[in-house]
Amino acid sequence: MHTNPDSPRQKMINLMYIVLMALLALNVSSDVLNGFSLVDESLSRTTANSTVQNQSLYEGLAGANKRNPEKVGPWFERAVHVKNMSDSLYAYVDELKLRIVKEADGKDGDITNISNREDLEAASFVMLAPGRGQGKELFNRINQYRSEILAFVTDPVQQKIIRDNLSTEVPHKASAAGKNWQEYIFENTPVAAAVTLLTKLQSDVRYAEGEVLHLLTQNTDVQDVRVNQLQAYVIPTSQNVVRGGTYSARVILAAVDSTQRPSIYIAGKKQPDNAEGWFETVCNRTGEFSLDGYLELAQGNGEVLRREFSQKYTVVEPTATVSATMMNVLYAGYDNPISISVPGVPAGQVQASIVSGNGTLTRTGSGYIARPTAIGKDVVIRVMASVGGRTQSMGDYTYRVRQLPDPSPFIEYTEDGTPKRYRGGRGLSKAILMNTPGIVAAIDDGLLNINFRVLGFEAVFFDNMGNAVPEVSSGASFSTRQKDMFRRLSRGKRFYISRVRAVGPDGVERLLPTTLEVIVN
Repeated sequence: MHTNPDSPRQKMINLMYIVLMALLALNVSSDVLNGFSLVDESLSRTTANSTVQNQSLYEGLAGANKRNPEKVGPWFERAVHVKNMSDSLYAYVDELKLRIVKEADGKDGDITNISNREDLEAASFVMLAPGRGQGKELFNRINQYRSEILAFVTDPVQQKIIRDNLSTEVPHKASAAGKNWQEYIFENTPVAAAVTLLTKLQSDVRYAEGEVLHLLTQNTDVQDVRVNQLQAYVIPTSQNVVRGGTYSARVILAAVDSTQRPSIYIAGKKQPDNAEGWFETVCNRTGEFSLDGYLELAQGNGEVLRREFSQKYTVVEPTATVSATMMNVLYAGYDNPISISVPGVPAGQVQASIVSGNGTLTRTGSGYIARPTAIGKDVVIRVMASVGGRTQSMGDYTYRVRQLPDPSPFIEYTEDGTPKRYRGGRGLSKAILMNTPGIVAAIDDGLLNINFRVLGFEAVFFDNMGNAVPEVSSGASFSTRQKDMFRRLSRGKRFYISRVRAVGPDGVERLLPTTLEVIVN
């Protein structure tokens, strides 16, 4: 709570101070000196009451700090600092009062029973004596205290009260001309008046200390967010858990104020107030993303509490695995492309390996290449994935290993810039035949597209008597004798390409059972 600048206490202090300064301009009579004593006693009582109240506030903060040091600690540390610097200045002023009284009454001088109250030299000597006067020191200490104490006060009205009470400015009037603050206050000032002025300073110190302790006490509560609803929430680390994995979640009790919702900002954009904390966005891209933003909530002291948040999430392709049990086949000696994925797990967190010892499995681009070595020996592929911070098995998958099927022989040529393959059963232009270097062999059934290297073949022709005339090729190319036989063929005649020998990427040489019938147009 802040003290009203026009409260009875403040009015009394201001009035007494005005009367005190006015009396200094008059002849110092016994009655005036008695008046100073009365004012000093009143100020002392007020200061004592403030001291007791401040001590109570301080003890309350100390108890709260003991119960909850994490929350109250920062405020308690500030309270200790304020108390220490207030006590330091208060004790220093007490020392000055005693020195002035002893200067007037001797070494047995007593502040509560001053004999030479009218002495005009004692205060001047203690405060203004060259080389040893304490006036400059007091001036500096008041300025420092005022600066530090105002740093804790946020209310402008209270700032003005404390600044005025602890002011060290010299008034703009004739009697103060050419004087500094300490000379204006203590030069030719009676002991009774000097002691009363210093008592007022002590009262102002306790007042300023009390205002700050009140503020610090309030702040231990102000920054609590007042709540009127309690709700239980379960926050999982992931909503996707695979068999054998660990479901991890944090169960919390959330306290909310239904009358004051925080403002939510995501990616710098304020969310609608009626959303009540729900956020939705359409995920059109796969990968890892982060939901970043902050909350703002107005506190009881007018300040804004801000808390940032960040939550990672992963977007994966919608996938389903459909496989035909009879088609789990890999071909030996061949680079079989394989796609391996785990729903809900990014590709970078999935690993796979062959555990049977039959061949190799290599990651390439977005997939894998499996290359078995032994025909007839199954390949077991083990899939591992990183889920919830640990790596676990997603299962073993068995594939049968077979030899690559035999390719088909054909004549490859280009017509109107388009590559074509002649597989027999229809006419082939003699010109195309003469310009074709040889035959090729490949598996191109729409599922596999594998070229084989032709080692040799026979072209079987028939003479006019119907006798078969075989001619051997030159590797994959037509031999000279075969080309000569082509020239003799008339329209509608045919010959056969057979006994084709070829080797595939598996390194296995094979004799193809297929015969290619060529009909010449």
